[in-house]
Amino acid sequence: MSSFSTKFCPMFVCFLILLPSLVVGECTCDSESEERNKPEALKYKLVALASILVFGAIGVCIPLLGKFVSWFNPENNLFYMIKIFAAGVILSTGCVHVLPDAFENLTSPCLNDNWGKFPWTGFSMMGAVILVLIIESFLPGYMNRSSRNNKNVDEENSEPQVHVHTHVTHGHAHGSVAAAADDHQLLRDRVLAQVLELGIVVHSVIIGISLGASQSPDTIKPLVIALTFHQFFEGMGLAGCISQGKFKARDMVIMALFFALTTPIGIVIGIGISDTYDENSPKALAVEGILNATSAGILIYMALVDLLAPGFRESKVQSSGRLQLASIISVLFGAGSMSLLAVWA
Repeated sequence: MSSFSTKFCPMFVCFLILLPSLVVGECTCDSESEERNKPEALKYKLVALASILVFGAIGVCIPLLGKFVSWFNPENNLFYMIKIFAAGVILSTGCVHVLPDAFENLTSPCLNDNWGKFPWTGFSMMGAVILVLIIESFLPGYMNRSSRNNKNVDEENSEPQVHVHTHVTHGHAHGSVAAAADDHQLLRDRVLAQVLELGIVVHSVIIGISLGASQSPDTIKPLVIALTFHQFFEGMGLAGCISQGKFKARDMVIMALFFALTTPIGIVIGIGISDTYDENSPKALAVEGILNATSAGILIYMALVDLLAPGFRESKVQSSGRLQLASIISVLFGAGSMSLLAVWA
């Protein structure tokens, strides 16, 4: 799984480098009237950068403390409730925050009329869902086959041994099957965590660039608090999936840093291109719209299929009416809290 992380890092860096060149463009539509004050706006941008970085890091670190704090152990009911709450946050992020932005971008009158002849938002979202499904189905199977082939090669190279047929060998065989099932689930959890992070990272960079490129203090002020809580809740959701994947400590730190730094990096990029960036240019609208729709597809699919559905089907939940009720309240509270933030961001 470390090789997957190694391939993901260069792809992410290339994405950060190429995105500014894709969204910079000349104005073809009149921008909304807003009071512009570049020095004042810069102060709020720096406050937003520090606030989002700190609270995003806190949010992504809380569920990762399971190794040190018993309350956050993955087997604990409190951790389960945090995970369900965070799944509601991720679902709301996709449905209430990201998807409407994608529709707004790709149905803008600033775009060429040809863009309105095809439902690009729904198509991009569907493509992302199918892609995630393929990755989740193919990658664990591919890695299991590779692991099995390597094991067979090692066995062929080892010295032959005399096999004694006893009941102990049967027990060993059953143990091997159980271990293989656990390994498959672990691989699936790791794929889930990294694909989910990809969807969150794409969205985080876009909102960071949008905030960094804005020259209006009145626009930035409400976004500071809203995006701070936004990143805090998203971080908790992502960290819950990372802890389930049981990554090595180094990999967990890298993934946590990726999440915590993406929006601040987006803000820095936005500040750098603020003189040339135009959110109403056709190129910016098209690129942001398709990326937002893709991100929404990833977040909604993973919240429903990989987090909420398996969580509600766990045996400890099915056997406890109180835990079922608490789960429903938790997901509603998570989705409702994140939806409320849409008033400001």
